[in-house]
Amino acid sequence: MTNEWTAVVCGGTAGIGLACAEALLAAGAVSVVINGRDIERAERARIQLLERYPHAKVHSVIGDASRPDMAARVMQTAADAMGRIDVLVNSTGGNDLPRLLNEVTTQEIPAILERCLFAQILCSHAALPFMREQGGGAIINIASDAAKIPTPGESVIGAAMAGIVMFTRGLAIEEKRHGIRANIVTPSITTGTDHYERVMADPFAGRMFAKAHDRAKLGVVAKEELADLVAFLASPAAKKITGQAISITGGISAL
Repeated sequence: MTNEWTAVVCGGTAGIGLACAEALLAAGAVSVVINGRDIERAERARIQLLERYPHAKVHSVIGDASRPDMAARVMQTAADAMGRIDVLVNSTGGNDLPRLLNEVTTQEIPAILERCLFAQILCSHAALPFMREQGGGAIINIASDAAKIPTPGESVIGAAMAGIVMFTRGLAIEEKRHGIRANIVTPSITTGTDHYERVMADPFAGRMFAKAHDRAKLGVVAKEELADLVAFLASPAAKKITGQAISITGGISAL
């Protein structure tokens, strides 16, 4: 990365994505583009980031990044605004509540895959021409430990998360010759988000994740701690790390 590096965070207007945008600014990013689907939430997030980092440039692009045209527009807008894309963080999707497969309708399944998997593939694809042209970059995709551990209620979600992992590993091998790194962060439950509150309040998911809560003997991971790992993977300190799916779970799992 250059001394004045930039970042795009898809799904960056709330929760884990917003925490990642803040961590990247704290780590030295001079310009950040956040993407989300809600214009009011995006503006609140943009103002929040500017209040904490008044010397940074913070832009927002509104739209559903699981659509090919929108993913392309996010990256083109980011490149136009910042001049380059050094880091891409994909924190899209992942907000579906765990449900047993027989309780999920066939109409819902494609939408789950689209939200969780397609946006990450499409945004990574759209960022590649810019990263290749500038001679490098870092992509960090956020999945979950459902990619590694079969869990009741997460058969479809787990399929999408495993897809993110294998897609990113393949991308890492393909793009290393161009100086582009690609890694995955796979958390379990993560506090400080609306999704955490929804999961813990749900009768089925709440019981299941209460058990995971008890297994996190090192402490349940907060969104800020996950964001710190993302910032590390984006940094020169991780310049030789690529194709890795790194769990951050507080001891819930050891995979």
